[in-house]
Amino acid sequence: MTPAITPIYAALLALLYVWLSARVIAGRIRFRASLGDAGEAELIARIRGHANCAEYVPLGLVLLLLTELQGAPSLAVHLLGLCLLTGRLLHAAAFTGPVPRQSLRGPGMVLTFTMIVLSALGLLGHAIL
Repeated sequence: MTPAITPIYAALLALLYVWLSARVIAGRIRFRASLGDAGEAELIARIRGHANCAEYVPLGLVLLLLTELQGAPSLAVHLLGLCLLTGRLLHAAAFTGPVPRQSLRGPGMVLTFTMIVLSALGLLGHAIL
C-alpha cells in the first residue's frame, strides 16, 4: 500500500517548518545574533516556535503514516492530519509577535496532543485486537 494522505500533510508541515526557519534566520540578522538569542524576547519566541515544530511534527507524521499504513479509513487519517496541521499552524501563529499569545498557543497544543493521543490509541488498539 502506497500512502496517499500522509504525504500531503508532510509537505504542508515541511513548508511551515521552512517558514519558521526563515523567521529565525531573519531574527538572527535583525538582532545580529549569529548564535544564541542575544537576550531578545522576540528572537527567543521565534527560536522556540521553530524548535517546537521540530519537536512535535516528526512524531506526528510517523504516527499519521503508521495509521494510514494500518488501513485506517481515509476520513480518520485526514482528521488526524488536519488536527496536527491546524495545531501546528495555531502554535506557530502564537509565536509571530514578540510575546507568545496563549490564546493561540494553548489550542495549538491541545490539537497536537489530541492527534498524538488518538493516533497512538488507535495504533495500540489495532495491534492488540
